[in-house]
Amino acid sequence: MTPIEEYLAGIDNPEYRQRIEEILDWIASEFPDLELQVKWNQPMFVDHGTFIIAFSLAKNHISVAPEKAGMKQFGEEIAESSYNATSEIFRIKWDQPVNYKLLKEMIEFNIKNKADCQTFWRKA
Repeated sequence: MTPIEEYLAGIDNPEYRQRIEEILDWIASEFPDLELQVKWNQPMFVDHGTFIIAFSLAKNHISVAPEKAGMKQFGEEIAESSYNATSEIFRIKWDQPVNYKLLKEMIEFNIKNKADCQTFWRKA
């Protein structure tokens, strides 16, 4: 069993499992060059060894982490989507729609912005 299969199998709620699986499958389809990994018990996508975006599950939501630069770049769009946010993450409640356009723009931003990044996390 792969790490992502183990992660998904560990999600007791079938609706939550299906929802995160749909998001991960969509990203894998849209961005086939990204590598799906599980680190710190979170599914995340990386590009040439650098972090692009991660997800974690909670009782009431899915947390999305695009790093601070992604949060700053898309703060207005996050608010327009009615997602609750901090400086590091935003939350998609289980009953809210996933804004795939926003996810795509965030991922594209991080891929381009981190094209020359040689570390997992941004330094600044």
